Amino acid sequence: MRLKPSLLASAAFVTAAALAVVGASVAATVIENRSVEAVQSRLTAAGLTFVEVHADGLQVWLRGTAPNEATRFRAVNLAGGAVDATRLRDALEVTPVREIEAPRFSVEMLRNDDGVSLIGLLPEAGGTEDLANAARGLGTGLQVADMLETADFPTPEGWSSALAFGLEALRLLPQSKISVDADRVSITAISNSEDEKRKLEGQLLRLAPEGLELVMNISAPRPVLTPFTLRFVMDEEGARFDACSADTTRARDRILAAGTAAGVTEETTCTIGLGVPSPRWAEAAEAGVRTVAELGAGSVTFSDADVTLEGKPGTPRAQFDRAVGALEAALPKVFSLEATLPPAPQAVAEGPAEFRATLSDQGRVELSGRVTDELTRKAVDSFARAQFGASKVRSATRLDGELPEGWPTRVLAGLESLAQLHSGELLVRADTVEVTGVTGSKQASGRISQVLSARLGQGRSFKVDIVYDKKFDPEAALPTAQECMSRIRRVLAGQKITFEPGSAEIDQSARGTLDGLAEVFKVCKAMPLEISGHTDSQGSEGGNKALSQARAEAVLLALQGRRVDVGRMKAVGYGEERPIADNGKEEGREANRRIEFTLLGEDGNPVDDAAPVVEETAEATPSDGAEAAADDEPSAAPTEMTRRPKRRPAED
Repeated sequence: MRLKPSLLASAAFVTAAALAVVGASVAATVIENRSVEAVQSRLTAAGLTFVEVHADGLQVWLRGTAPNEATRFRAVNLAGGAVDATRLRDALEVTPVREIEAPRFSVEMLRNDDGVSLIGLLPEAGGTEDLANAARGLGTGLQVADMLETADFPTPEGWSSALAFGLEALRLLPQSKISVDADRVSITAISNSEDEKRKLEGQLLRLAPEGLELVMNISAPRPVLTPFTLRFVMDEEGARFDACSADTTRARDRILAAGTAAGVTEETTCTIGLGVPSPRWAEAAEAGVRTVAELGAGSVTFSDADVTLEGKPGTPRAQFDRAVGALEAALPKVFSLEATLPPAPQAVAEGPAEFRATLSDQGRVELSGRVTDELTRKAVDSFARAQFGASKVRSATRLDGELPEGWPTRVLAGLESLAQLHSGELLVRADTVEVTGVTGSKQASGRISQVLSARLGQGRSFKVDIVYDKKFDPEAALPTAQECMSRIRRVLAGQKITFEPGSAEIDQSARGTLDGLAEVFKVCKAMPLEISGHTDSQGSEGGNKALSQARAEAVLLALQGRRVDVGRMKAVGYGEERPIADNGKEEGREANRRIEFTLLGEDGNPVDDAAPVVEETAEATPSDGAEAAADDEPSAAPTEMTRRPKRRPAED
């Protein structure tokens, strides 16, 4: 059957049209793909990976979020270089501009002999002039270098009280660097002695505002001793050191050993300081102590390189001369020796020339005896009032123009020595100065000997008979570090700190224990402690360590929340590293789940022979590791320091 020509023409047209549509579709797809690839390649090469490129026919769309307007503009320009710009459709967004954050306000204050330097950024509301004027008011003529700047932002909470505390600390510490933030003050300073260091630390702790983190590093270098003094005495009361100084620990041990060999039985405070006249100080001191011991009685006094040997009245002259010769030969060349042998005691004539001062338990002073003239009387009265208080001094002295040369110096030196005591008596005569009494300072005898040896001069006789009474020592009432550790141990023995199994959340039943620990730390202030957490061996090693760290920090934060100064405490998690019992048994695993309190030394390491205070911290059921494996809920432990470890399998 033959088709009509018109039908054949129609079929050919339809076929051609279909082929054209297919060809156009394929061509458009190719163009779209090539356009997308060209644009994407160019943007990726420029690091603009946030742009998504899509094609819709001949249109090329750019979508995504640019960090800023400049980056968006750059992306559009780069895309326009890859395809015809008329085909581009810009659908890019730009990240909204964030509100400008307030700067971190902080001030660093440095003080030394040259003045004060102020560096930092303050809120504009406070201004810099107020702080600079406050710094100038710390001392007369104090030079202040003002390098402060301000920013117009609101004053942070706590900033004013922190800055006021920093200024007060700067006033107390002439050699210091103090860094102030709204919630933290860091102090680095130098004190003159260990006693002053402890007093300053206690004072600063009391002054610190509530909630302020205080970090202190106050060092106490060896004091400069002027004069460098040592005095050893043997009399009817026995052998003792009235004063003891050394330049090194080894020298101190040698001197004290020589004293022990000579018969010293009581505890001796020997100050290690700077200013020794010779590196052979210990050798000279040993020779002096040995000489007095061989004589059987007497005293030897070292004031820098001046040495005074005084024998006991009645000692045979030949024996004394031999001792003097032996000591002269033993002393290093830098030392000079003056030896005196007082005559045998004789009856004292009626009305001897003497001056007396009596210091009562209430701090009242009675002055009696003789002074050289009216000018000396006024000087003595004024000096006594300055030392003891104007309202506490009563004077009943008389004038005597025949007194020995140097009498006023002896009287004033004696009064300066008497001021070191809680109560006591001063006796000044032509041949001696005697100071006796009771003190609450273990260093008082040494300071008095130092004053008398320096003021009276070489070869002058004096006697120091001081009794230390602990009840008058303000620092003796404070517990020692070991006593504090015992108190911590007693609190933990009464009630354990417990945690929710597999969690760093402290159980409510432990509140009483934490309150008890806080009471201990009110007396045992600023203790250097390591609070360590330990677990059993259940679970993974890393998970156990993280859990123990979180528990130790939870205890630390709980104490801090009870206003305990935790500035010298640190939290450490040891996990399963340090078992104290067999992890193969349930009772052993329970024992290994614990918190330990360990006393640290000044170097941050555990103190030798100081056993940690151990506290078991978990219930017997179930184990930490097994419970943690099944626990999908987040821990309620504090998150300021450590996040709870991720869930771990029950077995490695």
